[in-house]
Amino acid sequence: MGARDAVRSWLLEGLHHSDKQTVGPYGPEVPHEQHRWWRVMCLTGVDYFSTLGYQPGIAALAAGALSPIATLFLVLLTLLGALPVYRRVAEESPHGQGSIAMLERLAPQWRGKLFVLVLLGFAATDFVITMTLSAADATAHILENPFVPHVLEGHQVAVTLGLLGLLGLVFLRGFREAIGIAVVLVGVYLLLNAVVVATALLRVADHPVAIIDWHRLLVIEHPGPFAMIGFSLLVMPKLALGLSGFETGVSVMPLIKGDLRQRITGAKRLLTAAAIIMSVFLILSSFATSVLIPEREFRQGGSANGRALAYLAHAYLGNGFGTLYDVSTIVILWFAGASAMAGLINLVPRYLPRYGMAPDWTRAVRPLVLVFTAIAFAITIIFKADVNAQGGAYATGVLVLILSASVAVTISTHRHGQRRLMAAFLIIDMVLAYTLVANVFERPDGVKIASFFIVAIIVTSLVSRATRSTELRVSRVHLDPCAEDFVNEAAGEIHLIANDPGMRDQTEYHDKLREQWLIHRLRSAEPIMFAEVTVPDASEFESELRICGEDRFGYRVLSLQSPTVPNALAALLLYLRDRTGAVPHIYFHWTEGNPVVAMLRYLLFGGGDVPALTREVLRQAESDVARRPHVHVG
Repeated sequence: MGARDAVRSWLLEGLHHSDKQTVGPYGPEVPHEQHRWWRVMCLTGVDYFSTLGYQPGIAALAAGALSPIATLFLVLLTLLGALPVYRRVAEESPHGQGSIAMLERLAPQWRGKLFVLVLLGFAATDFVITMTLSAADATAHILENPFVPHVLEGHQVAVTLGLLGLLGLVFLRGFREAIGIAVVLVGVYLLLNAVVVATALLRVADHPVAIIDWHRLLVIEHPGPFAMIGFSLLVMPKLALGLSGFETGVSVMPLIKGDLRQRITGAKRLLTAAAIIMSVFLILSSFATSVLIPEREFRQGGSANGRALAYLAHAYLGNGFGTLYDVSTIVILWFAGASAMAGLINLVPRYLPRYGMAPDWTRAVRPLVLVFTAIAFAITIIFKADVNAQGGAYATGVLVLILSASVAVTISTHRHGQRRLMAAFLIIDMVLAYTLVANVFERPDGVKIASFFIVAIIVTSLVSRATRSTELRVSRVHLDPCAEDFVNEAAGEIHLIANDPGMRDQTEYHDKLREQWLIHRLRSAEPIMFAEVTVPDASEFESELRICGEDRFGYRVLSLQSPTVPNALAALLLYLRDRTGAVPHIYFHWTEGNPVVAMLRYLLFGGGDVPALTREVLRQAESDVARRPHVHVG
């Protein structure tokens, strides 16, 4: 084996193993070791709780002295909006499919597929920016630590790229989500944050002049309660980073111990506990940092930029404790990036291969790791590893996913006739829609990045679908008892007449048989069966083939349903060959029309130039000409 083959084998390791996994309706079903809900919450928490590392600073930059009040509105949106939505999502997707799968079910066929691709673009934005934003904030904690050599000063981009590269190397070697590590990291991180916040609040209590100064500044900037409320609502979308973690909380549901009902109950407890813990920390940390830290320190180049709580830890608990806090923050931020990478690796194979919209290599982990690491490098360089600059893109991805979940839940309550609940969720939809639109207008970078991912996913998906269109896309063939009898009674060669079903009356079958007898000179003694394929949903890619036998007016008919006619007929022919040991024959008449239009009809609607495409599928599936079923066209 040459060096090139060795590299290829290493990159695609596990690809053939993934073929043996049981495939469910939402991608490969992999057995998981299950844990108590609070332990699984810590796995979600490495992403959700780690935002405390940069959220107070971003809030202070966005809202100034009004940061605590704006944060309070964000907390209300969390507890009264996002939390009820995702508790409902947990009920309706207990296998961890999340809101994307709910919307896929509500919008079938190509509309649903394209809608899912768009949502995957925003989800990719969320996860990739989680990686780059977390790494950039970890870099801020490293460079601002007083014990770190000054030689690293001004090299934020290089340090961030190093952290992302290390993350990629870990996944290339093989990474598994370790809940035990997550429990320790989250436990230590929350404990240290509690110490910092409590110390800061005691400092405020001992120096009430700080509150007086903060209140004076607040009144000067925003005279009157209505001005404060109005401005808080305007800037709240900039604080949307504090809503991250809900979609991840649903995706980890399969890890929760218990049967289906216990899993749903545990997921609701997980979501509620995480939201309450985060809400308390957000309000208290926003208040403490706004009162105690000078406004200039939050700006670019300031000591509190991207690390407000770390600033307080060093200021009031000493550099020793501050360094311990920095280390804890750096590790959990790095682990949040690992969680995001794991989410991407699990998300892409769950949807795109089912649609036939991913190259074969996307089922292997290492090529995906290299692709996503390269994208993370590019985004880090573009944004110069700036935490604040990436906040808009992160918030856009988070808000789109939460809004899509809210819309899915609203539609679900409508279908269940729950009018009061539907009205409540409609209000949540409007609030989330306002938050998203305001964020997009204020910081359009998120839409630009998401648009890049959406276009890349759709283009790649359609190209992949086209290039894989003539694969044999039938996973299994089932015959009903009547079809079994037809096949068992067939003697010698099997002859099928492909029929595009119309009225299905006696005249149709009589004329079709006479046409094929005249064109192909079939002998009346030869056993003849009609094969009819209907296409219920051409947007699906791979499917099981269920064949029903019917006796219509003395004619034997095999009825099939499949996303495409040529692939279904090819699969039926190969199955009959393997079942009977005889190479079967199938008879067509030429299809009229432009071949380009026929190919488009095949790709979009499953029909097209059926004879030629059936033969092409057979040619790719069976290289031995002597064993390849015969296709006759007249």
